Amino acid sequence: MNDQLKPWEQEMSDERFSLMRDILDAPSPIGLEASMTRGVLEPYMRSYMPKSWKIHTFKGNAGIVLDTKPDDPDAFSVMVIGHADKIRMQVRSIGDDGKIWVNSDSMLPTTLIGHKVKLFSEDPQEQGKWRIIKGGTIEAIGAIHFADAKLRSGDDGIKTKMMYLELQIHGKDKKGQIEALGIRPGDPIIYDRPIERGFSPNTFMGAYLDNGLGCFVTAEIGRLLAESSTLSNIRYLGAMASHEEIGRFGSRVMAEHFRPDVTIAVDVAHDFTAAPGIGDRRYEPLSMGEGYTLTHGAVTSAALNSMLTKVSLEHGIPVQHELAGRDTGTDAMAAVLASIDSASASIGFPIRNMHTISETGHTADVETAIHAIYQTMVHMDGLNGGKGITGDDLRDSHPRLDQSVALEHRPAAEKDQPEENG
Repeated sequence: MNDQLKPWEQEMSDERFSLMRDILDAPSPIGLEASMTRGVLEPYMRSYMPKSWKIHTFKGNAGIVLDTKPDDPDAFSVMVIGHADKIRMQVRSIGDDGKIWVNSDSMLPTTLIGHKVKLFSEDPQEQGKWRIIKGGTIEAIGAIHFADAKLRSGDDGIKTKMMYLELQIHGKDKKGQIEALGIRPGDPIIYDRPIERGFSPNTFMGAYLDNGLGCFVTAEIGRLLAESSTLSNIRYLGAMASHEEIGRFGSRVMAEHFRPDVTIAVDVAHDFTAAPGIGDRRYEPLSMGEGYTLTHGAVTSAALNSMLTKVSLEHGIPVQHELAGRDTGTDAMAAVLASIDSASASIGFPIRNMHTISETGHTADVETAIHAIYQTMVHMDGLNGGKGITGDDLRDSHPRLDQSVALEHRPAAEKDQPEENG
């Protein structure tokens, strides 16, 4: 690959950055993902996909799957999964003083205070029709003057039970005014913060990198395949799943439905080197801007990881390695949780401030994930003399540690000495 053509070494174009922003900004809280999947991703993928491809939809969730070989279900299949659902707050109850009490879900309560949000509510007069309320903020104390001494000094923190949505309601019967709007327990609330380019080159910040970025990667892989027409043997299944944040439920359904030979999850990871106060935990030295991450451990396939690493090195694609114990924490668990025999991998990009309104990422890491997966599928397609990879190739590729070669230590000076001629 020519150095001048490596996307991860170039600034992302305004057009593609705008697409990424539109995907991430689509209001798609858990269980209500259609605005991202059907409203943004599907039209984009239909703009480039050949007529022979298909987009699958589902009865029980708003996930979608881009299928490059819908008429060849027996073809070797690779499912790449990003998840479209966002963490969200929900209405708990309405107070007489006009406070809308909310839960904080997977968000750190302290990071919520003062930020603008969007509340979505179903019209009680016309079920199935939804309204949006903007202009509210999440609060907990009201003012520092009302906080006790420990909270003001930082010795005590914000509790989840303290969080409420402020809609600036005033006048008589504040609770009645809110109830008249049709707001009810369970209504979802999400951040009002689209991504924007950051101060440092090729960086960006905002809400919900987790995990519109994975869906962006999945869609962009489809675009590369459509533009290059490089795959003859591989069936690409580009999945945008639902319900990941509450147990990877949407991707399990997709895995069981399509039974892919390979499952690759694409999700965010942590920039551990920049995370404050965790140096003594000895986390992996993952850094934003240094390439995509590849997880080792849990249910990931060592053979598939080796292939991804080999292909990345051959194409100069930066890769960082991280670990997982019992669970990858991503949709890479989908196949095994659905009791499907599928080689799995978990790919990510290190970000900062995860699950806050100021998540921060690097466009190069996103590009490396796109091209690592794309080039790996091209590699798979060309195996066996151009006939493509088979299930038996995976069955016979599990490492045999009993055949490991002994590694002996030799001093550096000894290694550098030239061998004498006999």
